[in-house]
Amino acid sequence: MFYRENGQFKTSYRADQQIFPILQDRVAIGALLVVAFLVVPFFASNYMFSAILIPVVILSLAALGTNILIGYCGQISLGSGAFMAVGAYGAYNLIMRVPGTPLIVALLMGGVFAALFGVVFGLPSLRVKGLYLAVTTLAAQFFADWMFYRVKWLTMDSPSISVTAPDLSFFGLSLESYAAKYLFCLLLLAVLALACKNLVRSAIGREWMAIRDMDVAAAVIGIRPVYAKLTAFAVSSFIIGIAGALWGFFYLGSWEPAAFGLEMSLELLFMIIIGGLGSIMGNFIGAAFMVVLPILIRRGLPMLGDLVGLPLGTAAAAHLELMLFGVLIVWFLIVESHGLARLWSTGKQKLRLWPFPH
Repeated sequence: MFYRENGQFKTSYRADQQIFPILQDRVAIGALLVVAFLVVPFFASNYMFSAILIPVVILSLAALGTNILIGYCGQISLGSGAFMAVGAYGAYNLIMRVPGTPLIVALLMGGVFAALFGVVFGLPSLRVKGLYLAVTTLAAQFFADWMFYRVKWLTMDSPSISVTAPDLSFFGLSLESYAAKYLFCLLLLAVLALACKNLVRSAIGREWMAIRDMDVAAAVIGIRPVYAKLTAFAVSSFIIGIAGALWGFFYLGSWEPAAFGLEMSLELLFMIIIGGLGSIMGNFIGAAFMVVLPILIRRGLPMLGDLVGLPLGTAAAAHLELMLFGVLIVWFLIVESHGLARLWSTGKQKLRLWPFPH
């Protein structure tokens, strides 16, 4: 009964089209932001920041970009790791080769480089789709791996191919502490998530969804597939590129091309499938699921083995972790094929009618 919009009258079209039209949603999101920005930094430990919070925030941003392309525009992509790599190396080269470049400018330019790279490999989407498009984006992943391994100029002629992020600062404020890194990444995530939410509700967002649902019918009613698909690749790659730069600078600190390999692309794909395709909230849920669940399994399996009198070795625990993680992913997909975000939406709908039957 507490989640009802009774009495919340809308007197204008603008008010009716709010992102959160129900007061309870606005209060909940506001409280969540207050906790995330003002409470968590004072109470979280360094382990919590480094192992959970920072990875979840950055991967949520990467999943957001991936969902724009796959969930909203329907263009299957296996090259998200390559776009992250281009963003990370682009931002790194800009800072190292142009002394005095502000961090935020380097991050945004890393996103621009990734957007250009994404548009180039998005051109095949004008002729192919489905699994064929997935193969072409997979080519982007292999090309990026080859480029960053072989072209020494991109890694500042590093003999080990690995690069190290420079000192991090934002308008004179040091970002070397875990709390500062978390807050900076969270601020970028909040801004870009709000921008994407408004973007998918705009005319271009409706064009993406029309292309996703039926591209032939969309072309018949006047939507330009070339424009819609390439803008989806550009926006998606831009966001993923910024996430890649954050992943390298704020999480890894030092990295090599293998850090953005095919495994990263598959993880981002799993995140949006588990969280929910075509859902902004699903990106956060999917990222948290992929980061937190392995930690819980890794810590819980040895404890469970000790309780039943079967101590697990390191190798056995690692194999069981992968097996259990895969089983849980399959189970979630069977139980709710539309992602965990759909469970949240269903729960809110039930709260609107409770305690009456539905």
